[in-house]
Amino acid sequence: MRDLLKRRFGYDEFRPYQEEAIRAVTSGRDALAVMPTGGGKSLCYQIPALVMDGVALVVSPLIALMKDQVDGLRANGIAAAFINSTIEPAEIWRIQDAALRGDVKILYAAPERLALAGFQDFLSELRVSLVAVDEAHCISEWGHDFRPDYRELSALRRSLPRVPFIALTATATAQVRADIIAQLGLRNPAQFVAGFNRANLYYEVRPKSNSVDAIAGLLRKHPGESAIIYCFSRKETEELAGQLRDAGFSALPYHAGLADDARRRAQERFIRDEVPIITATIAFGMGIDKPDVRLVVHQTLPRSIEGYYQETGRAGRDGLPSDCVLLYSYGDKVKQDFFIDRVEDADERQSARQKLAKVIDFCQLHTCRRRYLLEYFGDATAAPECDGCDNCLADMEEFDATQIAKKIITAVIRTGQRFGIGYVAQVLRGSKDKRVLGNGHHELGVYGIAMDYSAAEIRDIAALLAERDLLYKNSDEYPTLGATPAGWDFARGDETLTLSRPRRVEEEAAPAARRGAGVRDAPPDFDEELFGELRALRARLAAERGMPPYIVFGDVTLRQMAYYFPHSRESLSGIHGVGTMKLEQYGDAFLDAIRAYAERRGLGDRTAQMRQVMPSGQRQLIGDGERGQDGRERGQIERDRGQGGGAARQASTYEQTRELLAQGLTIGEAATRRGLTTMTITNHIDRLVAEGVYIDLVPLLPPEGVMREIAAEFAMAGGVGAALKPIKDALGDGVSYDEIRVVRAYLTQRQGGGSGQ
Repeated sequence: MRDLLKRRFGYDEFRPYQEEAIRAVTSGRDALAVMPTGGGKSLCYQIPALVMDGVALVVSPLIALMKDQVDGLRANGIAAAFINSTIEPAEIWRIQDAALRGDVKILYAAPERLALAGFQDFLSELRVSLVAVDEAHCISEWGHDFRPDYRELSALRRSLPRVPFIALTATATAQVRADIIAQLGLRNPAQFVAGFNRANLYYEVRPKSNSVDAIAGLLRKHPGESAIIYCFSRKETEELAGQLRDAGFSALPYHAGLADDARRRAQERFIRDEVPIITATIAFGMGIDKPDVRLVVHQTLPRSIEGYYQETGRAGRDGLPSDCVLLYSYGDKVKQDFFIDRVEDADERQSARQKLAKVIDFCQLHTCRRRYLLEYFGDATAAPECDGCDNCLADMEEFDATQIAKKIITAVIRTGQRFGIGYVAQVLRGSKDKRVLGNGHHELGVYGIAMDYSAAEIRDIAALLAERDLLYKNSDEYPTLGATPAGWDFARGDETLTLSRPRRVEEEAAPAARRGAGVRDAPPDFDEELFGELRALRARLAAERGMPPYIVFGDVTLRQMAYYFPHSRESLSGIHGVGTMKLEQYGDAFLDAIRAYAERRGLGDRTAQMRQVMPSGQRQLIGDGERGQDGRERGQIERDRGQGGGAARQASTYEQTRELLAQGLTIGEAATRRGLTTMTITNHIDRLVAEGVYIDLVPLLPPEGVMREIAAEFAMAGGVGAALKPIKDALGDGVSYDEIRVVRAYLTQRQGGGSGQ
């Protein structure tokens, strides 16, 4: 599995619970995996699909995500396809025929397709290795995005009783997880809950005032970077996109009311970095696998914490610092209430109100926002502070809240403890609202006694009083406030009360710049100029191939390149995200750019430092990482001695590989012994043979039938000097690049390319 992880996907270490989930599925057991967005859910079925016989069926409601996933898999040399309503019937038949022939390993399909008789007939003939149900919370009525089509999956479970199912989601409370298991009919599933913490995300709630100016200010702190701005309505998305364009930004709207072509073009231009900003309804983003969104703004209230978590989860999927800012206005609650009141089912209506109340609580928090989110999902890892939200990082000030607290609590009591804080604030501020006058509350002693406080300030202080257990919120159909026994005592007593609130400042630093916690695999102080050149190169290569830039390489990979300056294929292979296929396809182009840049500035290959810089458990495995007796990297010792470190170090690493193979070790054993990948070992073999060093390759050759196929392809391609990619494409997934390299080296020796013994 680890070999596949590196060779196919370019990663050296599994993330939490990935390996355990993969082992469960490959052993034939059902599984449920709850992992945060960007936490690597896809690998939990993609790697099993490669090692199990048959075709893995992936059920996903996200049409755009299907295409992104398939493009990414194909870029890694994995035979994948998707079937949905965007492709013609003739193409569907071609894909189904390919799957039946065994030419597809992973097949994506939308849930509504499962109900079609023709597709059911196709599945009855298909050898299905596993079924992966993505966005599995959609099967639960307790989830935030219930989809009736998902209920068809129970019939699929019954029709494939011996096939392992794995359900995957990023947003599932304990109640939703239990419902997923019941609805899908999972049998004693292995459950893996990796936690909900997105440590690289910064959470902030700002008062909603002059929202266009506020959003423009946030965008200026992320120049040229991808951003999603969620709006309440279709009209708002179009208005905001126009206002941002007028302010000099490149932005497009996205909503369900646009023509299919316009919606598709907007999404593609965003994914391909042609337009950095999308203003959207929540219809946008579910199918977006773009890893480098650096800013998500909610211009209006989300409907639930689950929805908010999922929407903010579209930021920073690559683990790099990203910002999530919610512009809060209590008036937006009224908009949401209007639609909730129109829900006919009483239980659904009550559930929607309770979910919205939790969002309001989140907005009015004065404690850690991350902890609130984690506790909502039952994540026991929540810490008192996170250093990654506005409340934890705020410059706090204390103030004497005794008098205003007494006024608020007294007003709650005198109005009968049957109103929400919005109404109580109206009474305290002397509102002439018809309801206040009709209830006779303008005659109360508390009427108009807090006119020097805004409604927002009264709401904020009431939230602090609830945190101090002086007020409570009930869970009736319309949430109301009441005074706790402690609150009654405080209102009648002489006790003073000091509260803390964020100190008001005119301008703040860019949120992401305030912290670096949780950054995954990203080295500090990378060369930004080289990073920019590599991004431009990535964009050109992606445009030539008609794919999103991040499928070539992600930002984490480019930042590592711009920090370590790899000069050889061997050192480039140690970079996060550089697998065998991508090394073959793009390695030389990126190496040329890196070497040219480094030469202009007199910079050397720094990959020997990787073991020292990378976090424990995520260290890259590279060939020149041996240490001398004093603990320094061998390459650094040679450079310190002025011995031409690069050549000496490479000669040493190749010789060590040759000695291990001469002892009778297999390629895999030599790789394990040296802490390298098998690809690096076969590259060493290539280099040694090319330099005339004899190696007995017969014990390392693949089975005779495979060897003959490889040799025949080289012969048809013009000899051992042919490029490897066409050879690999012709041979398919059944033959690895390692096997092709070994056979090429063997043929080179046979033809006199090596010096012999």
